[in-house]
Amino acid sequence: MPVKTITAAEQKRAAKIFTQLSCIAILLLPLVIPTLLWIAASIFVYASIAHHPNSRVVDFLRPAGHRFYGLTGALVVVLNFSPQMSKWAGSWLHLAIIIWAISVLVVVVPGVRDILRANRENWQDMTVEVEEHA
Repeated sequence: MPVKTITAAEQKRAAKIFTQLSCIAILLLPLVIPTLLWIAASIFVYASIAHHPNSRVVDFLRPAGHRFYGLTGALVVVLNFSPQMSKWAGSWLHLAIIIWAISVLVVVVPGVRDILRANRENWQDMTVEVEEHA
């Protein structure tokens, strides 16, 4: 079987890409459309990285996925009850700011930490056997 080399740079990029794009989506949450597009596209990105041959790459992906998808699920519930919650928060604007601030705390802050950790990780080139397609 032929072998393919996965460079250290490719592994580092794979370890960070989901987290980076999730952080951007949360920062753009008030614009709604980019976040919705990322929710749809993130499923494909997550699935492609989840089967990476380097388990260390997957170790960076899983917590980022749990944070992002957990927050997404929580947003569905919160937004279902937003009329009642906006009264509690004082107004729709206050509720939106609270939701955004919590989202940043849940996804962006630990995401930046993970990106910095991935940058400090000692990545090594690795070779994997690949199947030939006829």
